[in-house]
Formats: sequence, C-alpha cells, structure tokens
Amino acid sequence: MGAVRRYWLYARRGAARFQGSRVGSQAGSWPGGLLAVLLVAAILPPGLGQGLGWFLERLAVPDLHPPTSALMLDRQDRLLRPFTVDDGRWRLPVALDAVDPGYLAMLTAVEDRRFREHAGVDPLALVRAAWQWLSQGHIVSGGSTLSMQLARLLEGRGTRSLSGKLSQILTALALERRFDKNAILRAYLTLAPYGGNIEGVRAASLAWFGKEPRRLSAAESALLVALPQAPEARRPDRDPDAARRARDRILARVHDLGLIDRIALSAALREPVPTRRRPFPVHAAHLTWHEHRAHPDLATQRLAIDLDLQSGLERLAEEAARRLGPKVSMAILVVDHRNGDVVAAVGSADPFDDGRRGYIDMTRALRSPGSTLKPLIYGLAFEDGVAHPESLIEDRPAGFSGYVPTNFDREFLGTVTVRRALQLSLNVPAVRLLDAVGPVRLVARMRRAGADPRLPDASPAGLAIGLGGVGLTLRDLVGIYAALARGGRAVDLRENLTPALGERGGGRRSVNGNPPVLDERAAWTVASILRGVPTPSRTRADGIAFKTGTSYGYRDAWAIGFDGRWVAGVWTGRPDGAPVPGLIGIESAAPVLIDVFARLGARVPLRAAPAGTLMASSSAKLPPPLRHAPAGGGEKGAARADQAPEIAYPPSGARIDLGLSGGSGRPLALKVRGGRPPFTWFADGSPIQRQPFAREILWTPGGVGFLDVSVVDGQGHSARARVFLE
Repeated sequence: MGAVRRYWLYARRGAARFQGSRVGSQAGSWPGGLLAVLLVAAILPPGLGQGLGWFLERLAVPDLHPPTSALMLDRQDRLLRPFTVDDGRWRLPVALDAVDPGYLAMLTAVEDRRFREHAGVDPLALVRAAWQWLSQGHIVSGGSTLSMQLARLLEGRGTRSLSGKLSQILTALALERRFDKNAILRAYLTLAPYGGNIEGVRAASLAWFGKEPRRLSAAESALLVALPQAPEARRPDRDPDAARRARDRILARVHDLGLIDRIALSAALREPVPTRRRPFPVHAAHLTWHEHRAHPDLATQRLAIDLDLQSGLERLAEEAARRLGPKVSMAILVVDHRNGDVVAAVGSADPFDDGRRGYIDMTRALRSPGSTLKPLIYGLAFEDGVAHPESLIEDRPAGFSGYVPTNFDREFLGTVTVRRALQLSLNVPAVRLLDAVGPVRLVARMRRAGADPRLPDASPAGLAIGLGGVGLTLRDLVGIYAALARGGRAVDLRENLTPALGERGGGRRSVNGNPPVLDERAAWTVASILRGVPTPSRTRADGIAFKTGTSYGYRDAWAIGFDGRWVAGVWTGRPDGAPVPGLIGIESAAPVLIDVFARLGARVPLRAAPAGTLMASSSAKLPPPLRHAPAGGGEKGAARADQAPEIAYPPSGARIDLGLSGGSGRPLALKVRGGRPPFTWFADGSPIQRQPFAREILWTPGGVGFLDVSVVDGQGHSARARVFLE
C-alpha cells in the first residue's frame, strides 16, 4: 500500500507542476494536470508490483453487463423488434462474431493499436499523446485505450479532473485483471455512444444504416469509428458535413496504416453519409408487445414468427387496406397446423396509423364472425348422421320459434344439396342444420378448439350464433379451422419458442388433451366441400379449402382457409365497428387470403379421405334417411319431422288481399312445417300440387271468398286452415 500512496502523491505533484503553465493553457480540452497523470501512468514504476495488484484485486468495478434492450427474435433468431432500456436508450446486446471483422480491425487500429497486448493502459500511447501535446500545443491523438474508454462509460464520470482520470486508469487496470479482452471489447461495443439515445455498435448500425453490423462497408465502418469520439457534434442527422469530415479522416488514417487500398479509399470517400435516423425494426408489432408485456424479465424471446413472411404480409395488409378506404384496417394470421406455430401475425394495416386505429390488435379483437362458423355446423350434422353432402335441403323462407333467417341476397334457391348450400353460404339451410344439432353443442365444439366465444349479455346460445351472433377473434377462428385441417383434432396455437417458457411457450391454453372438435370423417367431408367454394373473380384457389363471411351491416369481412400444412385467416373492416358499405368477405378478404397462400409456396395436399367415409354422387344413392336433411323448425329439428304437419302460412282465419277483385291477382304462398315429405296440397278438397321435398308452393286461386286449404304429408297426417281471399 505504501507504493500505491507514493504513486498517488507523485501524480498529484506532477499535476500541480503543470497547473497554470503556458503550454497547459494552450491545451484547450485537457488541463495540464491531466497530462501529468498520463505521464505518471506511462512511466508507472515497476516497484508498485504486488501492492498495486493487491489494490486492484479489491477495487470495486462497475458491472460489465449493463442493462440492454429486450429483443424479440423470429424463429431463425433474426431481429423482429428491440425495446429501449428503462431510460429510453437503444442499447442492443452484441456478439463479436456478429460484427464485421473489418470494422473491428479499423476500430482497434485507430483507437487502441496494442489492445491485445497492454494490461489496460498503453504506456507508449500515453507518452506519444503527451509529447504531441507538449510539442504542438494541442491534442493530436488520444492516449486512452479501449479499456480506459470503457471504464469511463461504465463509471459515467468525466475525465477532465485529476481524480476522474486516475479513476479511469485504475478501473481499466482492474477490468483487465478480471475479464478477458473479448469481454472488454464486447462491453465497449455495447456502450459506446453514437448520438442521441443510441448506444452500441448494433443500435448505431440499425439507426444509421438500417442493417445489422455483420457486414459493413469501409465507409460505414469509418463512420462508426468516428462517431463515439464526438457523438453529438458529428451526428449525421444534425451535421452531415461534420460526420463526413470525421469519417474521411478515419478513412485516410486506415489507408495510411494499410488496412484499405487506394481503390477502396476512393470508393469509400464517394459513399454518401446518412442524413437521417432510420426507425428500428418493428415487425409483428402487436404480438411482440404482447409477449414483452407478458414476460418483461426475459432479455431475449424467440417467437415462432418467420421474418420474411411476416414483413411481406405486413406490406400486403397495408396495401390492401389502403385500397379499401382511409379508416379500414386489416389483420392476417398464419399458422402451421401441424405443430400450431404462429408464423405470421399482422394485427393491423399500420400499427402507427391513428386514423385506422392501428394500435388495436385485430387478431385478438372480438368481432362477429358472419358465416365463418357454418363449416362447423355442417360438420356436426355430418358427424350426427343427419346429413350428407349430397342430401337435399330446403332453402326457402322458414321460421324457428320467432327467428326468421334470410339469405344475404334476400333470395332463395329452393331445394339444393347440402354441398351447394355450404359452398354458396346459404343462411336458411345452415340454420336448419343448427336447429337439428343444437346451438349449445356448437358452442361446446368451439371451446374444444380453444376458442372463447362470447355471447351477447351472457345470453344462452341461440340459432343466431350460426350466422354471426357471437363474439370471436381471428385467433379463435384460425384455431377452429386448424382443427378442421387436422382431421378434427384441436391445435395448440404456439407463438413463443423461448426455451425458458417451456414446451408450450406463449401459446394459448392446451387443448390437445380435450375430446376431438369433430369426427375425422366429418372434418374431411367439410374440407372436401370447402375446396369447391367459388373464388373471387380473376383468381384461383387451387388446393385451398376456404370460407368467407360478412357480418351484419358490412362491419366485418372474413376469409379463412387451409391446405395440408397451413391455415390462414384474414379480417378486414373498421376497428371502431362502423359499417363499410360494400365490404363483403368474398371481394375484400378472399383475394388477400389467396395472395397469402401464394406467398406460402407450393400447395400441400389436403388429407386423404379416412376409412369408412360414405361416398355418393347424388341423393338418390344415399340411404333413405340421408336423402333429405332435417327440415328444422325447433330446438331439435330432426324430431319435428315426426310431428304432424302444420300450415305455417296462411294462418287460419286470416284475411288476405291478393288483388283478386281487380283482375288475375297474385299467387298465394302455402307453407308447411313439421310432418314428413312428400306433401300434397288441397284447395276446397281438390288436389292442387304435390311436392316431393319442398315445404312451400305458390298457387293462384280462382277467385275471391273463403278457401279451405289442407295438406297431407307422406305418413298420411294432415293439417287444415280456412282463410278469406280478396
């Protein structure tokens, strides 16, 4: 300790000797006393030896691992998004093998040529700096090593005072005794200032060049060497000329040192200097924010996102939403249904567009699903054995305990096959089948798929949920369709692959332990029908099974589809729930869905038909119970067929104006519910028409007056109504 004390007093006397000297007054940025400290450090007596070592071993040094920005990486460890540290600084962690070797060589050549040899203080550099200062009256080159600069950055103290410079030297010596050179260099590359709130070479490369520092040009490397020397005075966005001059001086120096040749120097001098800061990457903005908030203590998280696909779909969503209107947004979700990995999650068309309320994550927002639940309804009917794709079903006006659905275009097609009813997204057939299988079961199967359906005012499930009367998210719907694609088995959606989070990562609650969402044969049958859904004009959806949907009032447009590997969902509309006239799924969302699959590469074939699947080319080749689907009209429509027929219209005792007194008049609609087809109609006891399956006919009466209407079903049961026509 006596040697250390003598060293300290020697330095103080040297500092006092230079205070107020003529040369010191010319030094400008360094008082003469600091030069004395450098000289003392340069000629550090060997006699200090063990005493100094004992002192340095016990000297408290700052943490060599300062807080760094939390990083969100994609599945290939590419940067999706960094977050600032608590004080608002961009300070990204960096690995030496992730930095351009040419930049590292340039940095050490300019700042610390003997970095690998000295023990924290370079006596030769200090003597050279002191001699240049004494002989020329100003600083020509600095004497600080990278270790000394790191000590200054870690301590946050200035070095314009004697104590500050001595502290820097001692801290540098202590750091060199406790850490290897690579750790010291890595810490410097993390903390070096580059202007504003940018610290570290990785943040600087992203901010000024828009790329990782793995590959840098000679001009870019020189600028990154020059900026920490005067980070505010040389900021390219504030004074590009100063930045250029500093960069060019570094280039000239490394040329003189033989690091670059004349051709490289000439090319580097011509390279422009950036004049603005580039934004840091923000891919999968909503998902990364969600995961960062969920796991704030994790410095690095690895998501299932694929950066290339994600960035491409973000551009697609922005372009498509712009064509649809100024306040329209769009969300896209893509999942590998083999393992549940969420490989793309676009929460809005532009997360920074307040006009589109881009800050709302529309993959998680509750919306009306429109017709997108119909495939699950049909799947339940296939599973129950009450319908087959070639079964006939009625698309005619019908009432269900006061609920009277209509088709989107207000027209009815009459008797159609179940296959065609689903492909054309007819509403009345879907409600008939939902009436047969029960809306409570539909809700239960959605939950088996991992969805969380929200009913209005917590009301019991009714038939309206089949046409969109329930709240679901895009994530919910993609999970349901993933189950269809997987043969009826639920799929855990997995967003976070970070090992620290365990096997499930940041996905939803586990659903694979639950019963199947659908029977395997029913799921395949639904997929085979959806593969034939008509596509938007001028597009093809080869190999994709998909369904579109439009919610009431043109508020939401959907398209959800899958092939043998991928399931994707597209939502578009206004986040505030306002109507967008003309916004329908087949025109607004389906083209985007097809574009999404085009970016996923070659189609993966859908699953093959499982054993035992009933194949038929027409209803005539089906077993008799399957030739006609349930008629509906009650909580369990299949049972209603066994009840006696009832004339639904006209009601008995009604007075109906058909315009008969003024001429030919209009036809009278006759409707029957219940009973079992075929139905034979009678007017005043005379047969007027027989329908094999239809429950509604149009008949023109001969004149005004009372009319007795009756109907007889296939089992001989009858119903009668008496009305007055005029």
